[in-house]
Amino acid sequence: MGRNQRAIYGADTWHVDDGVGTDGGPPSNKPFVRRSFSPEYKLSILAEYDRCSEAGEKGAILRREGLYSSLITDWRRQHRQGLLKAAVGRADGGRGGPSYGETLKLRDEVAYLRTKLAQAEAIIEVQGKVHALLEEISKSAASDNVLPRSWTGPWTSSHPSSDGDEPAK
Repeated sequence: MGRNQRAIYGADTWHVDDGVGTDGGPPSNKPFVRRSFSPEYKLSILAEYDRCSEAGEKGAILRREGLYSSLITDWRRQHRQGLLKAAVGRADGGRGGPSYGETLKLRDEVAYLRTKLAQAEAIIEVQGKVHALLEEISKSAASDNVLPRSWTGPWTSSHPSSDGDEPAK
């Protein structure tokens, strides 16, 4: 190994200080600050990312926001596990989907509407059974051609006409 190779491979760090920063400008002496993301931001990015349908849209979002796809994967896992929730009482008009309060209200409404739907289905089922029963009674009465005594009225031949053609007895 030559002297230059020994200097390179024996170095404690692989960083080369060439006087140029990562952005092409002068080097910065500021310490690196890790970005942190609020739950609302994460949820809004997830919602926007999931709405993407055309090729390249997801990559465009990641580039625009300066994110990696691994963050999206982590955020999805957090959301699935219930660790990622929007702040309670968030103001309307914020980024992303509905607030936590709105979500609770909508869940209550869905539960109420499901109960009403079950009631309506039960009523429709009973109406269908009543209809079938009345149809069966009608068919048996028509085949017998005899109406029960309590069903007599102006439409039956056993009842005198009330239109004045025959005198009432």
